Amino acid sequence: MKLLVTAGPTREFLDPVRFLSNRSTGKMGYAVAAAGVARGHEVVLVSGPVSLPPPVGVSTLRVVSAADMLEAVFASFDTCDALVMSAAVADWRPKNRAVQKLKKNTMSGTLELERTVDILRALRERRRTEQTVIGFAAETERVIESAREKCLAKGLDMVVANDVSRLDAGFEVDTNVVCLVDSQGVEELPLMPKADVAERIVQWIERFRSVRGR
Repeated sequence: MKLLVTAGPTREFLDPVRFLSNRSTGKMGYAVAAAGVARGHEVVLVSGPVSLPPPVGVSTLRVVSAADMLEAVFASFDTCDALVMSAAVADWRPKNRAVQKLKKNTMSGTLELERTVDILRALRERRRTEQTVIGFAAETERVIESAREKCLAKGLDMVVANDVSRLDAGFEVDTNVVCLVDSQGVEELPLMPKADVAERIVQWIERFRSVRGR
C-alpha cells in the first residue's frame, strides 16, 4: 500500500516576520508515517514546519503554507492508495501579505482575513473509488458530533477525533486519546502513546481496505 500522510501546522504570513499558525508539533502525523513504514508500506509524508527529524524510510516533503500543502498533496494524491490528513492546516490567512516587516505605529487594530482552500474538499472530485481517505478532527467540544459531521460533509472513510482541550492529549504531548469515527460507529481508544495510536490507525486502514478488496 502507498500511504500519503500530512503532518504539522501551516504558517500563513502577515509579513516576513509574523504569521498565523497553531499548536501542532507534527508528532501524531510523524507517528502515523513511521507506523506505515514499520508495517511494510511505502509512505510519503507532507510536513508543515516542525522540529522533528524525518522518520526513517519515509519520503518527506516539507511545506510552509496551506497553499504549499495543497500543491504537495495534489502532486502525490493520484498515485496513493490511502491518505491520512493529520496536518492542522490553517483555515484562514491574512488577505494581504506585506513585503517588509510592518511597524507597530503603522498597523491598525484590524486584520483582514480570507479562507484557505479546504484540502479534503478539493480532493473529493479527484478521488478514485478505491482510495481510502482519513481525516482528523481536533475539537474542544462536541468532539464525536463534529467528527461525524466532518466525515459526512467531506466524504471520508474515517475521522480520527480528539479533544485537544485535555492536557494529556492532542497538541505538544506524546500521548493522545482519540475516537475512530466511521459510518459503522465509534471506536474509543484509551490514553496511549501517539506511536500506539498511529499503529491502530494504520491497522484500521489495512482492515478497511481488506474488507473492500482494495
